[in-house]
Amino acid sequence: MTQPTTQLTLPAGMEITGAIAPGYEQILTPDALTLVAKLSRAFETRRQELLGVRVERAKRLDAGERPDFLADTAHIRNGDWKIAPLPAALECRRVEITGPVDRKMVINALNSGADSYMTDFEDSNAPTWSNQIVGQINMRDAVRKTIALEQNGKSYKLNDKVATLIVRPRGWHLDEKHVLVDGKRISGGIFDFALFMFHNAKEQLARGAGPYFYLPKMESHLEARLWNDIFVMTQTELGLPQGTIKATVLIETILAAFEMDEILYELREHSSGLNAGRWDYIFSCIKKFKLDKDFCLADRAKVTMTAPFMRSYALLLLKTCHKRNAPAIGGMAALIPIKNDPAKNEIAMGGVRTDKARDATDGYDGGWVAHPGLVELAMTEFTKVLGDKLNQIDKQRPDVNVTATELLDFKPEAPITEAGLRYNINVGIHYLGAWLDGNGCVPIHNLMEDAATAEISRAQVWQWIRSTKGVLDDGRKVTAEMVLAMIPEELVKVKGLVGDGATYDRAATIFAEMSTSASFAEFLTLPLYEEI
Repeated sequence: MTQPTTQLTLPAGMEITGAIAPGYEQILTPDALTLVAKLSRAFETRRQELLGVRVERAKRLDAGERPDFLADTAHIRNGDWKIAPLPAALECRRVEITGPVDRKMVINALNSGADSYMTDFEDSNAPTWSNQIVGQINMRDAVRKTIALEQNGKSYKLNDKVATLIVRPRGWHLDEKHVLVDGKRISGGIFDFALFMFHNAKEQLARGAGPYFYLPKMESHLEARLWNDIFVMTQTELGLPQGTIKATVLIETILAAFEMDEILYELREHSSGLNAGRWDYIFSCIKKFKLDKDFCLADRAKVTMTAPFMRSYALLLLKTCHKRNAPAIGGMAALIPIKNDPAKNEIAMGGVRTDKARDATDGYDGGWVAHPGLVELAMTEFTKVLGDKLNQIDKQRPDVNVTATELLDFKPEAPITEAGLRYNINVGIHYLGAWLDGNGCVPIHNLMEDAATAEISRAQVWQWIRSTKGVLDDGRKVTAEMVLAMIPEELVKVKGLVGDGATYDRAATIFAEMSTSASFAEFLTLPLYEEI
């Protein structure tokens, strides 16, 4: 039901259907909403066209086409160009912590000792209307260092020294359904970006930093060009010098891996490098080759950064960035501290240590963690390699020559185990249930799960059912009937941990539909969003 918006003054042609709680009017101001409307009208047609290009490309991949480096942009890959110089605040990014825009998380992450904090309006955040607007309130207060919280008898406030703030708006595929311009939903990413820019960009510049962003889920350099054009227009509208905005692109789709040079080129005045978004990347590989009956990946836990296709992707990203004087940021170690089991905790910490040591030795300038307890450990591994250097962009990798064949060398294919299948089902139900309850970042089985890792879980189940190689190590073929029989059993286990919440029953139904239906849902968050 449409909620009243009498307390807001809206631009002509804009409608807001979300409830306006006290304080929201400080974010949804007339001038801020005018910027939202201007950007939406200027760029929504292009967004829809590019989403259409994704659909057509997916059809060609379903029909057997294989990606390759683009012939008509070879001059960009072969050219001798660099991105614009980095601002001082982005020169050292050894450890970046990530997390949703929850107030306590924002304070703890900024205080964590990490160099940077990517605060997330996307994969680790369930985009309820309240989460998005309260998140903007939290951003405003964080930038001004007035953010504080009293909770459960504890006081939270910022230290004198805090991490550099980097914001991730939603990807191109996500709408903001509570805001209509000229009768149509607007882009969630434009909404998140515009509100943050309007309220914070000048304040950040006055404090010696600037408006810095992470850009998710891109599939082509044309999608990067769209963001760049939005940056240019926004800087003009707000009276900011061109190049003020800096953005790091997450390479988390298999198609973007073939256009990394081109993506950096499109954003070269606004670029702050690339990030190896490993979990979404694995999901993208499954999704793009979902109908190939010979495509198959092993249990999720077996698909690591040392797998051939992941290793090739990571090294190509590193080489590409440093060739262009751009930072290369490693991906997420999803492991988290295990407080009640010292032996398991040591194994988990060893995994994080190995992951960060490999990235640092390869030449990466930094990497991600999901928990404040991992910052010091990760920092130690990068400091061992970098010493007192801010980064290692000067570490070129002429020895790396990755081919299209190597990027598409999808191994390991085995083992697929019953335990691995049940794990995917369990994680899928648990995460979907939490997401429906408004929480997009959930610790499950000693890993920090967000939408990206949950996507792998449900996509693997769907694909194992259809692949000729989707066979358990005991010889049984993975089938829809097998999965449907396991779902209620795993639901009982989930409820044993979280209680008897109605959202988990709904989550089990959604997981069953998504993993066994004839068609493959492009993103699990799209149908889920219609339910919140």
